Amino acid sequence: MQAVTDADFDAQVLKSDKPVLVDFWAEWCGPCRQVSPILDEINKQHGDKITFVKMNVDENPVTPAAYRVTGIPTLNVYQGGEVVKQIVGAKPKAALLNELSDFIN
Repeated sequence: MQAVTDADFDAQVLKSDKPVLVDFWAEWCGPCRQVSPILDEINKQHGDKITFVKMNVDENPVTPAAYRVTGIPTLNVYQGGEVVKQIVGAKPKAALLNELSDFIN
């Protein structure tokens, strides 16, 4: 999954033609490490319909603060420059697929 930063968030995420899932994570976050391989799998299966990127909240504090990301992992789906879905906490693959069904089916 490609990493985004505060500097390129606008161009990579908000101006994207297709929905973008941003995985807000940190190196020290155990649940973030659990979710990461699941997101990689979903990305391989559905990356043509939704773009997957990740943002390290320790290295990029501005964007998470702007979108009120207080707990991680937080998965925000952006479409047309707006947050259209927010998933907080580690979830199993089936639950994530269900949450993302509007974007991947």
